[in-house]
Amino acid sequence: MHLLEYRVFHFIERYNPQYLKKLNKNINLIYRNYENKTNLNELIELKNFCKKNKFKIYLSNNYKLAIKLNLNGVYLPSFNKDFIKTIYQKKKFEILGSAHNLKEVRIKEKQRVKYLFLSPIFKKNNRSLGIYKFMNLSKNTNLKIVALGGINNENIKLLKLIKIKNISSISYIEKLYE
Repeated sequence: MHLLEYRVFHFIERYNPQYLKKLNKNINLIYRNYENKTNLNELIELKNFCKKNKFKIYLSNNYKLAIKLNLNGVYLPSFNKDFIKTIYQKKKFEILGSAHNLKEVRIKEKQRVKYLFLSPIFKKNNRSLGIYKFMNLSKNTNLKIVALGGINNENIKLLKLIKIKNISSISYIEKLYE
């Protein structure tokens, strides 16, 4: 499997320049830190690093801060159901969002996400969409689909078979670049 075959989104929880320097420049970073309050200084350092090293950077769940810092966009988790009108005025600002079922897919369409993360595609914590539910949800929207959850070296081949062009991961990417 070659990551360059996909548009890859990678979730990170902190700014670690030594780790980030190892990553392929085609990997898009999503900064999410649900455990602690967002460290603004760390986020600014990350933004500057990404700009200098040509990474795209998205902030999870805080569109106002993402706009203020002039990031590439925002990631709206499935639990975020807010409708944001001011975002759409910024041309290069991308909205990413995740969903687990058809109801959440419809909410993400109304939020005008560009990339829809359907998760978890593969078994993770005894729950998953599986390939068939994933494909059915994918067919019910015109959004660009991103596979998320439980991706590894064995099952990524299935994504190629069903013509998925976008993936997202935490642990899979970390293992590739340890």
